[in-house]
Amino acid sequence: MGYFVNVEPDINLYVEDLNPSGNKTIVFLHGWPFSHKQFEYQFNVLPSMGYRCVGIDWRGFGDSDKPIDGYNFDRLADDVRAVVDTLKLDPFTLLGHSTGGAIAVRYAARHHNHQLSKLVLVDAAAPKGFTKETAKRLLAGTFNDRPKMIRDVIDTFFFQYVTTPFSDWFFQLGLQAASWSTAAIIILLRDENLDADLPKIGAPTLIIHGIHDQVIPFNQAKELHQKIRHSHIAPFRYSGHAAFWEERDKFNHLLIN
Repeated sequence: MGYFVNVEPDINLYVEDLNPSGNKTIVFLHGWPFSHKQFEYQFNVLPSMGYRCVGIDWRGFGDSDKPIDGYNFDRLADDVRAVVDTLKLDPFTLLGHSTGGAIAVRYAARHHNHQLSKLVLVDAAAPKGFTKETAKRLLAGTFNDRPKMIRDVIDTFFFQYVTTPFSDWFFQLGLQAASWSTAAIIILLRDENLDADLPKIGAPTLIIHGIHDQVIPFNQAKELHQKIRHSHIAPFRYSGHAAFWEERDKFNHLLIN
């Protein structure tokens, strides 16, 4: 079931809560510039196996409210905390893909691993996000031809072949975001570094990363593994930036284990 959760005055996030009576909870944070719907191929499988799956659209993306501000890691992590507290999630696994992985890192560090049993970082944009050159190109695209910019991002997203209808579906998820929030996250990923957060992560952490990732290089997964205590790294040999779809059976199996 889907509903809205108030995270600060006049700002509500859309939350998809599948199998609320499940005995193990996984909270999903999508990547930029998409929405919780990118995890369709987890939501098809995990709830029937007893898992409660909570998909959050960050502010500015998907079906959530799209305010003009609040696009920094502290506020985005606080939004997640508001959902966790409203739904009384305890304990739960937090899974973040790409920028969602960066938000998950800040959540663990800023909120002292609040109610966190495990952390899963998938092709995470951490500890660094975009280079200045990449950010400059993406910002120019966002402000001049956002649909083409999103299409170009999708073209680098996958290592495996995707059909045109699938690519078109992903494209529509990206178009749901506001242009101002799309741009604000590019700037955030350009300017912020999460190195100081990594030693504060206390939960056992699984790092999943496609070795062919053209968006966030695989070397960053190695860096996370070195700097996060109690972490395990799982290279996905046939994936780019979308291990959750490209090797979904392996991905779901790892998640369950």
